[in-house]
Amino acid sequence: MKILVCISHVPDTTSKINFTDNDTQFDTSGVQFVINPNDEFGLTRAMWFQEKQGASVDVVSVGGAEVEPTLRKALAIGADAAIRVDAVATDGYQVARQLSAVVKDGGYDLIIAGRESIDYNGGMVPGMIAAMTGASFVNTCISLEIDGSKATAIREIDGGKETVTVNLPLVIGGQKGLVEESDLRIPNMRGIMMARKKPLTVVPSTDATTETNSISFTKPVPKGQVTLVDAGDLDRLIDLLHNEAKAI
Repeated sequence: MKILVCISHVPDTTSKINFTDNDTQFDTSGVQFVINPNDEFGLTRAMWFQEKQGASVDVVSVGGAEVEPTLRKALAIGADAAIRVDAVATDGYQVARQLSAVVKDGGYDLIIAGRESIDYNGGMVPGMIAAMTGASFVNTCISLEIDGSKATAIREIDGGKETVTVNLPLVIGGQKGLVEESDLRIPNMRGIMMARKKPLTVVPSTDATTETNSISFTKPVPKGQVTLVDAGDLDRLIDLLHNEAKAI
């Protein structure tokens, strides 16, 4: 079984976010980038298939040379090979087109992507890859088992969970629950050394139009001051809620 794990190169949630050029460009200065958390759950599940079923696992990302450290981390975790599509990731449609070309060229049985990235939270790429490649698709996936050419997946739905059986090839949008957080892997020294010898192939971009354009970015408005009220001062609390917060 051939598995392709799609990796997004995203800012760490602890990084301070700023914008430049009149708030039209993201400022990457001083920002630490990591594997998108939803993708990391998928990569860990792929490692299980590699160890238990002998699957081969490739990872892929769309971007410039700046994404290669993130791909190398995925190799250090255990992926067999990495692919970088040499293109600027402009929007979900363009990224999906680039990744679909890799899927078709590689003949993959299972494509694991995160249900969304934590930078733009578009949540559209996995479904578009499935549509462009003619594969089955399961989104918000929290469990996955493969038996021959069939897959059994559990996905979250409104009010509960749904179990589905589909044929390979399959694209999933994975998320927390696909593996436990305690099962996520930290590269060790041996893995880091081995990653240096594993192939990282750079492929040219395919022709793909950009369907959307970000005009500007705005940071959330800072939260206001908090007024602390003594637990026994009920009259003060009621006065604030009525006269300042206008809540009652």
